[in-house]
Amino acid sequence: MSTTNTYLAICLGSMTSPRMKAWMELPEAERQAKGQEGMAAWHAWVDKHQASIAYMGGPLGKTKKASERGIEDVSNAMSGFLVVRAESHEAAAKLFENHPHFAIFPGEAVEIMPVLPIPSM
Repeated sequence: MSTTNTYLAICLGSMTSPRMKAWMELPEAERQAKGQEGMAAWHAWVDKHQASIAYMGGPLGKTKKASERGIEDVSNAMSGFLVVRAESHEAAAKLFENHPHFAIFPGEAVEIMPVLPIPSM
């Protein structure tokens, strides 16, 4: 895949954030209803932006970190990702205005960054 006009979008959210705590305190039926509303909104967002989605990505699970110290379990705020194509970084970011990840679900933000070409030797 060419990296021209390609952007990685990372959904961020913490299990300890005030938004997540409030979500978890909702009565089960209300949380289920909001979850269904959120998934409907997510699917509508995908349908609306289908032409810009280069790779759908998905939710992220538990994280392992490999470093010179070896392999360890770690936590971070990354909860999902997808890859989009847009004419500019600003246009890519605008795709995520009022995104269901934080407009309905208790996610905190979506960070969008350009995918750069690997430098030649």
